[in-house]
Amino acid sequence: MAFLRIHYISLRCVIASVFCLFLTACPGTEKHDQIKKLFTKKENRQRVAVPASFTAASAKKLGSQLDSIFYHLHKRKGFNGTVLVTKYDKVIYKGAFGYADFYRKDTLTTETAFQLASVSKQFTAMAIMMLQERGKLQYDDSVQQFFPDFPYKGITIRQLLTHRSGLPNYTYFSDELWPNRNIDITNNDVLNLMAVHKPKTYLQPNARFNYSNTGYFLLASIVEKVSGMPFANFMQANIFRPLQMKHTFTFSKNMAALTGPIATGHTGGRQMRTSDYLDTVLGDKGVFSTVEDLYKWDQALYTDKLVKHETLKEAFTGSRTDKNRKEDYGFGWRIKQLESGDTVVYHAGLWHGYTTYLLRNPKDHSALIVLSNLPNGSLRHLKDVQNFLYPAQPENMAATETHSKDQHTSVN
Repeated sequence: MAFLRIHYISLRCVIASVFCLFLTACPGTEKHDQIKKLFTKKENRQRVAVPASFTAASAKKLGSQLDSIFYHLHKRKGFNGTVLVTKYDKVIYKGAFGYADFYRKDTLTTETAFQLASVSKQFTAMAIMMLQERGKLQYDDSVQQFFPDFPYKGITIRQLLTHRSGLPNYTYFSDELWPNRNIDITNNDVLNLMAVHKPKTYLQPNARFNYSNTGYFLLASIVEKVSGMPFANFMQANIFRPLQMKHTFTFSKNMAALTGPIATGHTGGRQMRTSDYLDTVLGDKGVFSTVEDLYKWDQALYTDKLVKHETLKEAFTGSRTDKNRKEDYGFGWRIKQLESGDTVVYHAGLWHGYTTYLLRNPKDHSALIVLSNLPNGSLRHLKDVQNFLYPAQPENMAATETHSKDQHTSVN
């Protein structure tokens, strides 16, 4: 016992020495706090009970069934992309179908990165939540607090997050106002276009939900303003590297030299899409990632690695006030109820040859992650995959049938 006690004390001394070396290598109070947090913080993970019916054998069977489904989607519906499915926090299936580049015939793998399109919005929202939790901004701060020349009054960060700003779509007015499309446009350039030309708004602030890419590029610009670093650097330092998302990054002209394989975007006719001047605007899109890295992201959202559970809860809380809505919206996440009765959060994306989909079901800690570089309509069949993963329960089936009959009667 004395021998074991001596070795335990020695081990503690070694750990303490390593800790001191880290502190010495990283001067500054903030760096000290970060290192101390790394060594002392225990992961506060949300957990869910795993039923006895979920066994290794049942998970393998489910994975085999999913493989058949996606093989059918690939062969019969033209699905070209990668997929990863989890249940009770475990990966039960992952696969890659088709080509990263149809001209070169490069085969896709689950480590191939895709442009996430609007699935990028959840990362932008997370950056804002991190800054809010650190006391650097408040959700009800106005945009003009950060950009005094911003010409639209009464628009808050919260309204940008929840698509209630009423702002015009920058992808449309930039086409009219940007003089040379051979020159890349940046977030700051779009801000200047808005300050000078004052494009007409769609709605008054907070009038109602109106999906807005403009709102999310503005959020990324606020992240830069508040943090004092480029949006891409903030994301790497605060989200991607801490979660070891090694194949996740934001769009840049030299990104191919900095990471692994990247899927080429294509038209529905399998012609290669090239980047254009709008790709350099970040926040509403522009994050590239793999299904493997997005699994790490999904798992991190069950912990407080990035923000507290209380902070993250608001991202998954609806904000829409209009009646008869089928879906709601939080901070970078859509919210809906499936026919199974489960409430899930998800987002889809479509941009320049890429289509993406990420769904999370907190009831069983499951996720459906699908990335494609061929926008040929094959992802419309993901509803069939959802119905397989989350079948309607008898009581919900009865309610659905009654609702359908009522609708049929009202039409006639």
